[in-house]
Amino acid sequence: MNKSLNQLLKKSKPLPQHKPPLLDGNSIAAKRAEIKEYFQNTWLTYDALFAHINCDSAYYLRPESLRHPLIFYFGHTATFYINKLILGKYLTTRINKKLEAICAVGVDEMSWDDLNSEHYDWPKVTEIKGYRQQVYQLINSLIDDMQLQLPIKQDSLAWVLLMGCEHERIHIETSSVIMRMLPLKHLTATDDWQSCAITGDAPRNSLLEVTGKEVILGKTNSDKTYGWDNEYGAEHVDVESFKASKYLVSNHEFMAFVDAGGYQDESYWTDEGKQWLAYKKPLMPKFWFKKGEQYFQRNLFNEMPLPHDWPVETNYLEAKAFCHWKAQQANSNVRLPTEAEWYCLRDKITDDLTTWQHAPGNINLESYASSCPVTQFENDGFFDIIGNVWQWTESAIDGFEGFNVHPLYDDFSTPTFDGKHNLIKGGSWLSTGNEALRSSRYAFRRHFFQHAGFRYIESEAPCSTINEANSYETAKDICQQLDCHYGESLFNVPNYPREIAKAVVHYCRKYGLKTQKILDLGCSVGRCSFELSAIFNMVDGVDFSARYIQHGVKLQHTKRLRYISEIEGDIVSFNEVTLDDLALSNDGNQLHFSQGDASNLKAIFTGYEVILAQHVIEQNYDPKLFLSTIHQRLVADGLLIIVSDYNFSEKQTIKEKWLGGKKVNGENLSGFDGLSEQLHQHFNLVDQQELSRVLKENQRNFNITNTHMTIWQRKANSA
Repeated sequence: MNKSLNQLLKKSKPLPQHKPPLLDGNSIAAKRAEIKEYFQNTWLTYDALFAHINCDSAYYLRPESLRHPLIFYFGHTATFYINKLILGKYLTTRINKKLEAICAVGVDEMSWDDLNSEHYDWPKVTEIKGYRQQVYQLINSLIDDMQLQLPIKQDSLAWVLLMGCEHERIHIETSSVIMRMLPLKHLTATDDWQSCAITGDAPRNSLLEVTGKEVILGKTNSDKTYGWDNEYGAEHVDVESFKASKYLVSNHEFMAFVDAGGYQDESYWTDEGKQWLAYKKPLMPKFWFKKGEQYFQRNLFNEMPLPHDWPVETNYLEAKAFCHWKAQQANSNVRLPTEAEWYCLRDKITDDLTTWQHAPGNINLESYASSCPVTQFENDGFFDIIGNVWQWTESAIDGFEGFNVHPLYDDFSTPTFDGKHNLIKGGSWLSTGNEALRSSRYAFRRHFFQHAGFRYIESEAPCSTINEANSYETAKDICQQLDCHYGESLFNVPNYPREIAKAVVHYCRKYGLKTQKILDLGCSVGRCSFELSAIFNMVDGVDFSARYIQHGVKLQHTKRLRYISEIEGDIVSFNEVTLDDLALSNDGNQLHFSQGDASNLKAIFTGYEVILAQHVIEQNYDPKLFLSTIHQRLVADGLLIIVSDYNFSEKQTIKEKWLGGKKVNGENLSGFDGLSEQLHQHFNLVDQQELSRVLKENQRNFNITNTHMTIWQRKANSA
């Protein structure tokens, strides 16, 4: 371990935060040095935070049942770099295949109780530390040697490395929230990570006028700082005038709601809030607790008598309930601000992170390692427009017009476009990098906790539709899959995924297999998984692309999907399908969707009677690796059913790893021959059939493919 890293871990001192590198500049050498300094600053700050944990056993605790233990997050940010560099073909060799699978995904779970620690074989802390040092050295070398052009664009290696930096800065904050829930005995406080010591009487809050205006949301492609995909695009919003609270809601102001029985009176809570109340049974905010009759607050590394003039920290559901209570008390329309309304306040601050000399709020680790009184940072009459704590909004996150996912991180934003993730704005005391920029857009499920609080507004503008998600999918490749799975049959060709499901059931019965568990790899937007869930007791639908799989999740939870179909040019039709119309099963106990890499699956995916692989071998970066181990995930005599058109492409797989479609030793090798060669050791080919698939380009253009289904039975003596 290098000297600077050792010194940092010993001192546990939060480094002064470097500002995000601008994407343009006049000197390649200076920009390279700037990127390297930003990477090292990010990395060492993350290690410094985790250095406060004083015993290895604490890494495996789950103080928040909805999140993984901290050992996952300790390894996650490093594996992120490697997984993205592999995906972008900037690296060809993994450092630790096991870690890069188990610490890859699983940050934002799909329900309150779907995490089971028994599913994970977590690595040792020393293993993660050694791995992080390997990745640290590798990234430093990549920065030194990479080709660099200015301005930095989204298809460059430099962009991917900045993505890794900003991703880790997110987890500096999210990991600290989990750490804040650990028993204090597992943490060693330091003089350098100290909470604010200032507290006093809370101010009396009041409402101030805010003049409405047109707000243009979205980051332009010419912006000079790194941005996440959901930040780009444009949306024009006409905001009506409103009144906003002068201060963030303080602990003292929120205590009136607690003392009035706000947590016991369900009339203040949304339906989702009532469910959360029944599940968690809270009596007060998460970071409050009582000793006798006195309230205390838990900060990151200490406890203190409740600071009445600090901002209260809540999830969205609590903030919303308070607003309902406040509206009843004031006999007025009190609610949380929308994203656009928040920007009316944000525009009172002209500087941004890259231009300010000193932060105009408790942000970017420039003031404290905690919140502070709500009276410290004022801008044009309002306090804490940015910083101190994140501010919940009424707006569910969605993409702006012109939204496009980044191909190397297609699951950063799109899984949150479900109407269940609300935007938080303004940043907290620990928000750095992209998080502290004016254009940042982050969203969390409404029951999650961050270092987040809220301010309220009074407005007659309706907010009944604010939490509706964008209903219609518009990406052409996804819409084609949705139409293939859920649209009408074309040219008298039966529905493709339904025919696959029927064939799977047929072969299970033919070969006498139980229908307990099936793994549907390459499930795309999910139709086949739904069909199979009517027969199997457990269906795991797995796809590499979160852009695809989110639609299966959405259909399962909302029972409907909407998408467009191209008729001609810009002329489109709008389609809606529902579970009821399709007569599909929706038993959440039987069907589970996950994002996953077929060649690097987690160990929990095992014990199946049937594994169905739909177009996996031609869409996989290493099909031979996938085929060499897949038998281990089947029970004895289990079936591996492979559906493929053998359409191998260098866009997906380097030619050296194609199964077929090439000459070997001067002889033709077909995809089926290559498949047979890979499987003969562990499987017997027991059946095969042809299928047809129709993909609709537009009203007059279609792609019709003949696909080959092969059925392989695991040999009894296969190990």
